This record gives sequence, structure tokens and C-alpha cells, in this order.
Amino acid sequence: MLCGDGMKLPKAQQGNRPLYVQVRDLIVAEIQSGAWAPGAVLPSEFELARTYGVSQGTIRKATDALAADQILVRRQGRGTFVHAHTAAEVLFRFFQFREPDGQRVIPASRTLRTTRGSATRIEQDRLALAKGARVIRHSRLRTWRSRPFIFETIVLPEALFPGLAANGDLPNTLYDMFQTHYGVTVARAVERVDTQTASERQARLLDLPAGQPLLRIDRQTIAIDGRIIEWRLSLCHLDGLYYAVEVG
Repeated sequence: MLCGDGMKLPKAQQGNRPLYVQVRDLIVAEIQSGAWAPGAVLPSEFELARTYGVSQGTIRKATDALAADQILVRRQGRGTFVHAHTAAEVLFRFFQFREPDGQRVIPASRTLRTTRGSATRIEQDRLALAKGARVIRHSRLRTWRSRPFIFETIVLPEALFPGLAANGDLPNTLYDMFQTHYGVTVARAVERVDTQTASERQARLLDLPAGQPLLRIDRQTIAIDGRIIEWRLSLCHLDGLYYAVEVG
């Protein structure tokens, strides 16, 4: 198979992996490199097939997989585009709290603190970082109807987001900023959900009695190239809200 400049794929990318997966990875690499920016239209299937030396069916299968992962988006009569994340789209995709009647919760955020430092052992583990790697730690309160209901700690590899810690108060949604300012596109998130009791500080921030039970959401956020780009801990006092997950 040929890549865009007519060179053969490196042997490391050949082997038993399906051909469409190899093409998918090449398209992802083009997006990561900035060759196809957010919102850019991809060449036609015919052009891509000629560029990569594969059939149009293989191209369609690769782009179908990327569209399913919301990395690409198809627009009828216009073509296939690199998905440009918007603040609203990111919020509705990754923030799953709802009111009792099913309406989506639209939170506000207030920054508490943003610092930098060497990754702890658990941060190294959750972000797949080497010993000595630097991280950015951002803590904030998320509110709904002026009531604090989530205390959140976000840890990011500093190498991926240089200068971010200097911004101070970060926006309510981060993943659109990751894409537009740092060229880091979020593909998916993996969450672990359990419970814990509120510490004195957490209770004070959430305006609760100490020892109150909280929902804890431990999230690893993954970019389109498979890197873990964020570890997020959200401690939530639902008080009538619920967390909605669609299965299947």
C-alpha cells in the first residue's frame, strides 16, 4: 500500500491488521499533523483511494469507522469533513447529567486553582506518563442554578498543553479548546463510577455536611491517536439529578 507521498507504508504498520484500519490510522495522522484542520473537507473517496493505493471500498470502511467515532462528519451533498468540536457539542456529548424530567443539565464552572508540578505515581499511571513528567492540575466547581454540585479535579500532561496553566480561569468546556488551540482532538472517554463520602473541604465547597455520600466519576480521556490526554475526577452531589448512560 502507498501513502500520500508515494512511499510504502513502514513495515511496522503492515502485517495482520485489516487494510482499512491502516488507512484509518493514516487519516488520523494527517489530522494530528494539522494537514487537515478541524472543519476541513477531505478529498473525495476516489482521490483518497488513489493516494493510498487502495480501493474506494476500503476508504469508505475507514471513513465510516472515523465517522462512528465522531472524528469525521459527513454532510449530504457537500462531502466528508474533519469534525470541529463546538462548546455545545462537547458538553452534550461528555456531560450526561439530567433533571428529573429528562432535560439536560447545563452547568457553569468556577475555577478554584490551577497549578503545575511533577506527576505523582497515580497520575503517571492514569495518564501513562514516564517518571518525572510534568502535569497541569486544574480544580473547579461546577454549578447548576447557582448551586455547586460537582467538585472537579483535572490533570493534564503539560507537554501536550504548554502555557495552559498560565491562562488562569479556563472555559466551561475544555475539549473544544484542546482541538482549536493545541491540535488535540478527543475521541472518547472511559469512566469508572463509584461513591465516596465528602471530606470536610469537599463538603464545604459543595455546601454539604461532612460525610455526605457523593457520586465519584473517574475519567480517562483519549485522543484520536490513542493517547490518554486527561485524567478527571468528578465528585458529584446529585440532589434530584441523575446521570444518564445510553447502552447499545
